[in-house]
Amino acid sequence: MHPYIQKTLDVVTKRNHSEPVFLQAVTEVLETLDPIVKEHPEIEELNLLERMCEPERQTMFRVVWQDDNGKVHVNRGFRVGFNGALGPYKGGLRFHPTVNLGVMKFLAFEQVFKNSLTGLHIGGGKGGSDFDPHGRSDREIMRFCQSFMTELYHHIGDRKDVPAGDIGVGAREIGYLFGQYKRITKSHDLSVLTGKGIDWGGSLGRKEATGYGCIYFAQEMLKTRGEDFEGKTCVVSGSGNVAIYATEKLQELGAKVVACSDSGGYIYDKDGLDLDLVKDIKEVRRGRISEYAKARSSAEYVEGGCIWEVSCDAAFPCATQNELDEAGAKALVKNGCKLVAEGANMPTTPEGIHVFQSSGILYGPGKAANAGGVAVSALEMQQNVAWTNWTLEEVDSRLKKIMHGIHENSLAHAEKYGHKGNYVIGANIAGFVRVAKAVMAYGLV
Repeated sequence: MHPYIQKTLDVVTKRNHSEPVFLQAVTEVLETLDPIVKEHPEIEELNLLERMCEPERQTMFRVVWQDDNGKVHVNRGFRVGFNGALGPYKGGLRFHPTVNLGVMKFLAFEQVFKNSLTGLHIGGGKGGSDFDPHGRSDREIMRFCQSFMTELYHHIGDRKDVPAGDIGVGAREIGYLFGQYKRITKSHDLSVLTGKGIDWGGSLGRKEATGYGCIYFAQEMLKTRGEDFEGKTCVVSGSGNVAIYATEKLQELGAKVVACSDSGGYIYDKDGLDLDLVKDIKEVRRGRISEYAKARSSAEYVEGGCIWEVSCDAAFPCATQNELDEAGAKALVKNGCKLVAEGANMPTTPEGIHVFQSSGILYGPGKAANAGGVAVSALEMQQNVAWTNWTLEEVDSRLKKIMHGIHENSLAHAEKYGHKGNYVIGANIAGFVRVAKAVMAYGLV
């Protein structure tokens, strides 16, 4: 490892010692930048690595709201603008009890490079709260969102910072957030939030974009070996928005998806998932995935089980960070899995990544494979600014083109620096180079 990279890691570790997932994300990126640092001494001269590992701004605020029984609750709200060199900060809002500043910084850091890879003019940011929407009524969620936006609105704008949805934040929550923003500002700035409903400023294809984009990227990976998804058995972790639409696209392409999961466990359906049933349980009833097994005789529910032990040709971690560890990775390889593409943010641990890379299977990291969501969010912004709507076919065509470009760019940078076929190194370097050029162009700011 280049001494400057190690020095930067030491500084970042000391400065952020209580934030393990953030340090994991930084380490994973910096350790792959050795060839570019050696080739460009100006990176060290201008201390670019340390500058790019420190957020440009971090906002934390109190969110006070009242439940249906009149009880007053206090949550924490966050917004991290990590790097705006390429454009306004862009990244989702996550409502989940695991949210803290370290998680927000990790997600925002990843977002910088993911957004860079899209080729669009967007910087990287992330936000959210430790509020848990599960089990809350619509009115409680509305009151929380209104309180959250009463503070957040100071910090956002379509030329400054544009939030979207993430775990726990869908079109319903975006609607409540936008309604409060509109109420406070007395303006109808549609492009200040993305992930909106189709009827009031949202983009066709946005709901499907992260899941579809992941599969489009995986398609490109398979093409390098002359293969496609027809007849392949697949496993998709999670059962939220990303997992549902990754499954939908896989089924369209002829694959058989046999398992999905939630925080309680996973279901295995030997006949292939009934996606309409999954959508009804998760999108309509907002229930638990265990309900699926009660409705399908071909399915079984494994409480607290490891979905990665299910035999498959391709696996798609689409739930949350660090869900796929070394043991899970070894189980996948042992059972014949030939491709892993990440629909979630950093879902595989460093040890798991090592297993995949040493085994020679195709491995697509999240910052490349799950960039489809933010790409279509940026396309939604473009439509809002122009006061127009594109067809689903046009949005999907642009998404495919962007995912193809990310794949080709990642492969090209991997090969250029002596790591042919390594999507991790290729994506990290490709994403870094574009941001670094902009940072250097602006001087010491």
